[in-house]
Amino acid sequence: MEQRITLITLGVTDLALSKAFYEALGWRGQEVQETVFFQAGGLGLVLWSREKLARDCGLAPGTPGGFGGIVLAHNVRSDTEVDELLAAADLAGGTVTKPAVFNEIGFYSGVFTDPDGHAWEVAHNPGLPLAEDGTVTLPDFGAA
Repeated sequence: MEQRITLITLGVTDLALSKAFYEALGWRGQEVQETVFFQAGGLGLVLWSREKLARDCGLAPGTPGGFGGIVLAHNVRSDTEVDELLAAADLAGGTVTKPAVFNEIGFYSGVFTDPDGHAWEVAHNPGLPLAEDGTVTLPDFGAA
């Protein structure tokens, strides 16, 4: 198996509401057959009915809004951008669940959830610099 993620699919309870939320953050998606696709750098973010997604995976649909064990991360180029994005998420109808702070490792981050409770960490970590196109290349953490 190649070491790659190509799509992240979020199960949502209200497709129109979720699409509007991400569009309010400046994302542009395409809706095809009750599914919304967003280009997100080198991968795709997909919004699809939570119930249909669960069934498609052979799982029983869970209760919306609970922590699903996944946090998506969005790294930015400055502390100011962290604050701006958290404010934009709040205005778009998201919930800031952790205001931005410097964590014990020393980088600045906060967390918001979208209307379905999917958690997004927004971080400025100078140890993970972004390329011009927004991609990140993980450093060799074992190198001294």
